Amino acid sequence: KMGNAESNAYQNHLSRFLPEEQSDIDGLFDTLSGSSGSSGAKNAKAAKKTVTLAALQAHTREPLPEAMTARLYNGMKSVDLPGKSAGLSEQIAKEQFVIFMSNLLKGNADEKISIIMKMIAKTGGPLKGKQIQEFTEDLITSVVHVLSYRKELKGWSLENTRDSSSGVKALASELLSELKFPDGTKPVGSQLLETSFDHSVIEDWVYRVPQISVFLSVVIRQGLHVLHSLPDQTNDILHLVPHCKGIKGRGVVSLFDIPAIIYINSHLPAEMQHKWQLLFSSRLHGESFSQLCAHIVSKGPCIVIIRDLDGFIFGGFASHSWEVKPQFQGDNRCFLFSVFPTLAVYTYTGYNDHYMYLNHGQQTMPNGLGMGGQHGYFGLWIDSDYGKGHSKAKPRCTTYNSPQLSAKEDFTLDAMEVWAVGDAPESAGRKGKKSILDVDPQAQALLEMAGKSRQSEGLREPMEEDEGDD
Repeated sequence: KMGNAESNAYQNHLSRFLPEEQSDIDGLFDTLSGSSGSSGAKNAKAAKKTVTLAALQAHTREPLPEAMTARLYNGMKSVDLPGKSAGLSEQIAKEQFVIFMSNLLKGNADEKISIIMKMIAKTGGPLKGKQIQEFTEDLITSVVHVLSYRKELKGWSLENTRDSSSGVKALASELLSELKFPDGTKPVGSQLLETSFDHSVIEDWVYRVPQISVFLSVVIRQGLHVLHSLPDQTNDILHLVPHCKGIKGRGVVSLFDIPAIIYINSHLPAEMQHKWQLLFSSRLHGESFSQLCAHIVSKGPCIVIIRDLDGFIFGGFASHSWEVKPQFQGDNRCFLFSVFPTLAVYTYTGYNDHYMYLNHGQQTMPNGLGMGGQHGYFGLWIDSDYGKGHSKAKPRCTTYNSPQLSAKEDFTLDAMEVWAVGDAPESAGRKGKKSILDVDPQAQALLEMAGKSRQSEGLREPMEEDEGDD
């Protein structure tokens, strides 16, 4: 009999879970298999309990899109058990269920890959790029859907962000652009969708693109509502979406969509991924360069995002507080990014240190906000004559290797936001306030009007209230 080999493999997988995790998984399996049933035949039946597709669909009808439930089911069904012909039974055995959970939540790329292949297509590999694209779009859609359903968007919502549908496609194609053949070449465009990729190429892709595993983990934990509150979650799950501050009740719809927030946040330094706070919005604070400066100077690292009149959305991450001065500032953690029509992050090349620049009211130097490139030729530039800007890159920005981010090289600004990321710097709190009071009462009044007077103290309170009514 194969029973022994089977129970050994099963025990090994089970032992990856802490005791409270095991009981959580047992409870879910019991719920799905409807087995709180008659106690008489309990032991005889215990080994034979199974989960059907219908039971899984009933359990996930609201939290997950139907297509993703079917993919999870195909993944569970694909787990081979020793001594059983694979895939013949339409029902999921307990061992298959536990091994599926163990491989996808605790496994390495090698353990995940055969399940993921079957989730992409029931037949397994080789898989067309188009099938991988559909799977990736389903996965991202499911993450946005389930986080919204579970009220886990931390102050963001589908109402206060841009519609996510274009963001889902943009993030999927950005992740797919990492698919490459063993010789290192990458197929692009329609070639990508028609190309067939084998097991090893897809395994390499899952290994190099951590978002796939993180998104699967979120879909399983939040979609099936299992292990979702246990402490072993890694930071990439905890900080998948940052807490959102400063937008609530102000009637603003951010230029960001949820997939872009997730993607851009994952590129920030780890200690800045837990919170974004709105500092400036042209919709709220008006279209004025001095207003922009008043709201962003000395506020710590932040993200600038812009939409031009042609609808292109792009921006940059500033790793240091903005200061008004005629020199370049920042460090090599700064980057430029595009959100629409494509989603991408462009990091420093090492060519020069022209990371960020902010100047105002100077006769001899350019006045405006810039990132990358050089004077008159920035990767991203907003003129102090607010409303005009440029993104020059022939063919690429020297500092960040970014292409032209705007639709036209010289663009007109449609909207702009600046988000502080991570915790506010100490100097923006009490110390800074005192010196502003002493030096410049007008600046203090500006801060008061903008609701910026309360900084370090009381930052915890709004957090709690934000979360309750996502």
